[in-house]
Amino acid sequence: MLKKLNDLLAGITMTIISGAFLVLSLVLALTDNVFLIDPAWVSILISGLPLLYLAIRRIIYNPGISKISSALLISIAMIAAVAIGDIFAAGEVAFIMAIGAILEEKTTQRAQKGLKKLIALAPQQGRRIRDGKEELIPVESIEVGDLIRVLPGEKIPVDGKIASGNSSVDQAVITGESMPVDKGVGDNVFCGTINCFGAMEVRATGVGEDSSLQKLIRMVREAEDKKAPMQRIADKWASWLVPVALLIAIAAFIATEDIVRAVTVLVVFCPCALVLATPTAIMAAIGQATKHGVIIKSGEALENMGKVDTIAFDKTGTLTFGKLKVSDVLVFEEGMTESGLISLAASAESLSEHPLGKAVAAYAGGREIAIERASNFHMEAGRGVHAEVGGKTLLCGNEKLLHQNGVILSDRVNEALDKFRNQGKASILVAADGRLAGIIALSDSLRPDAKDMVKKLSQMGTTTMLLTGDNSKTAEYFAKQVGVVSICAGLLPEEKVSHILKLEQEGRTVCMIGDGVNDAPALKTAKVGVAMGSIGSDIAIDAADIALMSDDIAKIPYLKKLSNATVKTIRASIGLSLCINFAAITLSLLGLLNPTTGALVHNAGSVFVVLIAALLYDRRFEK
Repeated sequence: MLKKLNDLLAGITMTIISGAFLVLSLVLALTDNVFLIDPAWVSILISGLPLLYLAIRRIIYNPGISKISSALLISIAMIAAVAIGDIFAAGEVAFIMAIGAILEEKTTQRAQKGLKKLIALAPQQGRRIRDGKEELIPVESIEVGDLIRVLPGEKIPVDGKIASGNSSVDQAVITGESMPVDKGVGDNVFCGTINCFGAMEVRATGVGEDSSLQKLIRMVREAEDKKAPMQRIADKWASWLVPVALLIAIAAFIATEDIVRAVTVLVVFCPCALVLATPTAIMAAIGQATKHGVIIKSGEALENMGKVDTIAFDKTGTLTFGKLKVSDVLVFEEGMTESGLISLAASAESLSEHPLGKAVAAYAGGREIAIERASNFHMEAGRGVHAEVGGKTLLCGNEKLLHQNGVILSDRVNEALDKFRNQGKASILVAADGRLAGIIALSDSLRPDAKDMVKKLSQMGTTTMLLTGDNSKTAEYFAKQVGVVSICAGLLPEEKVSHILKLEQEGRTVCMIGDGVNDAPALKTAKVGVAMGSIGSDIAIDAADIALMSDDIAKIPYLKKLSNATVKTIRASIGLSLCINFAAITLSLLGLLNPTTGALVHNAGSVFVVLIAALLYDRRFEK
């Protein structure tokens, strides 16, 4: 009940009401009008009670020196001001601190939806085969060694090895790979990944909490728990602010025998500007970033970004667009043109659901290349498709499909295939009537500003590296194009986390940039996580500290500059507020200020802090 009342009083609506009554009290004082009850009492009740509640709660529950907080100092000053009858001064310090608390809360709130969405990906049921019979059971009932049947389009409910069947598996949720991976007997599959085509039977090797997806969920939860909220600067200093303020106030009373001077010292000692320094600068910087399509979720992330010395990139959807496109067309049949080869392949693949086939069909459609009606269409999971188009029997797929149907590949063809593999490209071999007609290569495409972005980061003294679930040749090809030297490929989510933890143990401050569900643990574990907001998964965005809503990675150097400027602004604001407080304390000791005028003078620091923060909002940074 007490906490609910405290939360109500500390809310924005009640704080606005508190400010209105404080203004009314000031107007009455300046016009020499008197009410039966000073309106500032309302401000004390609304803004002062939550402070008093917080101070007492910290004294009771906080360990050691953390019992002493800025809330305790302000409560002492507020009570002292009330004791000598300066109601306005008491209401004023309470109101300013309430404003600071609201600003800080708004800048440090973190989204919690990502973990729920990640949990929702977990399969709920599986088809267990026992004694030749299929039964649909809860995933919790599946045991290691059970044989599980997975139909096309279903999520694989366990980690395991394929016992029978062939298929292509979309395992982007775990590895982040842009293309489904062909799987056959003996290959490993992961919980939560999707069986794209053929039915298969999987022998369970990892179930329940031991499955890859549950490990992923657990890592995100643990990383979230490790992220402590940003500690308020005023509370860091409260351990010495409170004793010093009390000593100076007592000394002033003993020396002057003037209780008003002692109370004035307590009032001007209140760290109002100190409390406002961090949240106002952070709010201004977050507003600045938002104008450029960058969403920063917390002040802690903004501050930490300036300390980052190592940036780790995922590949697919981050350095690249994450979309397959036809990159090369090689014709081997005499008299065949590139358009003719595309037409044959697109016609055969027009009925296919495989991403490679869809990409070829889309390529033909975009260039208005004729797509004929295919008949006798048949697909072999993990190999390719058979079809008849225009009287020709077509095969479109990999080497296994062509070897199986007696199509011989020359050394020249094998050299071309090796070249495409080294470039991280996927290949579709097209054969017509038993002879190879050509090769169509497809590739993800690099973001045009990726290379310049990496160069700028290097000039700023920031190390860049690639952490990807893709194979090593693909990773090396794209890393070489952008200028990233350090490469770690073929990584599962937990391996990305391990690499980041290892770097942090070496004293590095790491920023992870990614877009997929599989990047969520790494985004949480890194000091700063940046998600590609436009195409990135909701889970990755929720897990990250910062989201690039336009997917413009060229803004990473801009983020670092903005963060550095924010930290400098906070330090300047703190320095200014301390100088003003010191001057106000001196004037209070000399008897030149009373609690009311002292409150107004030391509030000049709060005004200056807000103005400095406003300048940060409009400052121009190179984008």
